Amino acid sequence: MPGIARLRLLSIVPLILAVAASTAAPAEKDDWIDLTNLDSWRKPDMLWMLADSVAVDAEKPKLLSAKAGKSILVNGAKGRARDLLSQRAFGDVEVHVEFLIPKGSNSGVKLQGLYEIQILDSFGVKEPKGSDCGGIYPRAEFKPKYRYIDKGVPPLVNACKKPGEWQTLDIVFQAPRFDADGKKTANARFVKVTFNGRVIHDNVEAATPTGHAWRRKESAKGPLLLQGDHGPVAFRNVRVRPREIVREKEGTSK
Repeated sequence: MPGIARLRLLSIVPLILAVAASTAAPAEKDDWIDLTNLDSWRKPDMLWMLADSVAVDAEKPKLLSAKAGKSILVNGAKGRARDLLSQRAFGDVEVHVEFLIPKGSNSGVKLQGLYEIQILDSFGVKEPKGSDCGGIYPRAEFKPKYRYIDKGVPPLVNACKKPGEWQTLDIVFQAPRFDADGKKTANARFVKVTFNGRVIHDNVEAATPTGHAWRRKESAKGPLLLQGDHGPVAFRNVRVRPREIVREKEGTSK
């Protein structure tokens, strides 16, 4: 090969390799971990199914109808299935979840399986409570009958869409801190929660777990929970990113 042609070829090779690397999308882009599948959850209830499209059932508007596929998690034809608990445990974490519910339905996203952001058909509610969609769920007791023992933390604004529309939750969560002896030194914290593009919580402390779990032992890490036993719900684009990775990239301290 002539010398000049060989030099030109050598100069082009790095460019070709760079283009190939940029177009080869990794399985976990930007360190996000995809959970929109059944393998990512602990022994998922067989009622959970995967779909490619979901909508409110035209004949039964309090249920969902789904077309089988692989991109959407749906809690069964009757809209009742055991909660999903992730195989992996997370501490400080970012969570992205898109959900769809029919009229009157109820679900939730629980960080470490303990700290809940409520999902509820709250469209049109003028003064949302902690028990409305986007709220940090109130503490509660089961006996003698189910009741709230505090008000939780209501969302700053009601950003809830109509039933049957896809909605988006983005959560930045800081896990509780413990010293070497296991004593808690700092409470869990919802650093920021964004609902359908609007900030609904900003640096809110969670002194205890929420709901009836408020007496349960806290830890530095725990699973993500998607609630499936309270009503029909579909989830898509479920992904998480450990905050340690984000801090490292941003050059901030832990």
